[in-house]
Amino acid sequence: MKDLIDKLEQTSSLSKEEWSVLIRSRTPDTADYLFERAREIRHRFYRKDIYIRGLIEFTNYCKNDCLYCGIRRSNQNVHRYRLSREQILDCCEKGYELGFRTFVLQGGEDGYYTDEVMTDIVQNVRKRFPDCAITLSLGERSRESYQLLFDAGAERYLLRHETYDAEHYGRLHPNSLSAAHRQQCLWNLKDIGYQVGTGFMVGSPFQTPDNLADDMIFLKALNPQMVGIGPFIPHHDTPFAKSPPGTLELTLFMLGLIRLMLPRVLLPATTALGTIAPDGREKGILTGANVVMPNLSPAEVRKDYLLYDNKICTGDEAAECRRCMENRMKRIGYQVVVSRGDSLVDIN
Repeated sequence: MKDLIDKLEQTSSLSKEEWSVLIRSRTPDTADYLFERAREIRHRFYRKDIYIRGLIEFTNYCKNDCLYCGIRRSNQNVHRYRLSREQILDCCEKGYELGFRTFVLQGGEDGYYTDEVMTDIVQNVRKRFPDCAITLSLGERSRESYQLLFDAGAERYLLRHETYDAEHYGRLHPNSLSAAHRQQCLWNLKDIGYQVGTGFMVGSPFQTPDNLADDMIFLKALNPQMVGIGPFIPHHDTPFAKSPPGTLELTLFMLGLIRLMLPRVLLPATTALGTIAPDGREKGILTGANVVMPNLSPAEVRKDYLLYDNKICTGDEAAECRRCMENRMKRIGYQVVVSRGDSLVDIN
């Protein structure tokens, strides 16, 4: 398998069959070799800097009914909330004082936040924090909506494709959603000029190595500025409540592969990694990741934005999250930097 890893490092590309074989036949020895190569490449482009993003989860209302998601429309046990423009700006203010220079506004697909409402929010964040990057994660919207938000001052957009394969996608989502439409949203975002982030779940129900191979081929074609992947973690109020979670081992292996395939990409060590293992985020950094996303949401609403069970850091204040992350990174030889943390991947 090391020959495939060498080929990936040299060419940044594998065939679907090669991807499937590499993922299916991985061993601890292969993983160690991969992580060594991934770390070297990560250090070449980003040294030992860790970029922090201030995550603001501003609404847990969602019109969609994705089968794996804790805030799905049909879950009647969720305590729903929305943050006002002033509350969002207050989160940004606190984050700015703590050294955050990127704000990620994330929420379910909530019809309350129309183009007019979101444009107003983005313009106000841009006016008050002109030296900061504004990232949106609002799900699927029209190309016209994406353009309006871009013109208002948003620069980055995160939209995980979740799984490339249409059949697999259909087993995880209601019929109202499609893999093709989600992927088209990503191409629209890229065409408009956003720095685009996408990604997929690892170990989701019914997933096969061939599905992951398709995901990697799609990532290569899209060439996003950021890729966020994390293990599938079941939520007790969903149809997949009793499904086994994704593993730390496979998630780390996929992180290493992504770093080799897309050397300049921004690669987060996600909260989900920290949820399935106490040192999951640290291990993510050591396998090629270079971004962490502490939570700036008001502490009183964090427990209500639960996409999956046992999510960590729901009770911490923003300053606690910042200090904790800085200390965690320092212990493994990395440093959190005060920076917008732009990707080195060309937008076009």
